[in-house]
Amino acid sequence: MIEKTGVVGVVRELWRYPVKSMLGEPVSAATVTERGLQGDRRFALLDVETGHVVSAKNPRRWPTMFSFHARQRFDASTDVEITFPDGTILASDASGVNEVLSERLGRKVTLTNVPPSQPVLEQFSPNLEGLSGQDHEATVKIVSATFFDEAPVHLLTTATLQALHVRYPDGLFDARRFRPNVLIETEQSASGFVENDWKGQMVRIGAQVRLAVTSFCARCVMTTLPQQGLPQDLSILRTAVQHNQGMVGVLATVVTPGVVQAGDAVTLEW
Repeated sequence: MIEKTGVVGVVRELWRYPVKSMLGEPVSAATVTERGLQGDRRFALLDVETGHVVSAKNPRRWPTMFSFHARQRFDASTDVEITFPDGTILASDASGVNEVLSERLGRKVTLTNVPPSQPVLEQFSPNLEGLSGQDHEATVKIVSATFFDEAPVHLLTTATLQALHVRYPDGLFDARRFRPNVLIETEQSASGFVENDWKGQMVRIGAQVRLAVTSFCARCVMTTLPQQGLPQDLSILRTAVQHNQGMVGVLATVVTPGVVQAGDAVTLEW
């Protein structure tokens, strides 16, 4: 069989989120391993009382997670720094970091880079037509021994963001709401939810990295939460539900590790 390829865009932004459900950091280049972008979701908070992974998916219990920033201390470091809402910066290995985080979040938590063997988090579904479990909290199992909800790499295109904006012009469809690892700038001629055609396909980024697209990315209440420069807006999620069954972007596993950087070509193989 002859392999066919087609360039679908270039890497506009790369993001990693060193602590699950905290705000992350843009990077100009990243090493991609079998578990995703190096340093991504390396840490998480555990609720001491329940043992659950702390997640902004349940803003009723954790309403301020998006006021904390996490960044990897150095490219080769396994430690992270957390910037608190008041500007205080603490390293993950600092004495008393768990006590300070617990005080700020109002519940006893532990910062860890060791995932539970069967991690569980809580998710709140808002009262929104088209969503299951409306106005309800539920516990959700995530990938064993990781802090990833599903696959380790999230891809999103500018075409999809534009498609959502066209359908809700007053909405701020900033990529930060959707927390992608790779934001792909597509050609101006590309329109609609282009990633919907990628499921089951192979995506190559640059000269090395190859990703297998495994599923669409189902969105949740996190996309509606306020963060720097972005207001709370339930209609962000409502628009995705009404026009693309709540899916925004795709998820992928890593087939061939390597290095990616902003400006790399993104090619679809089929």
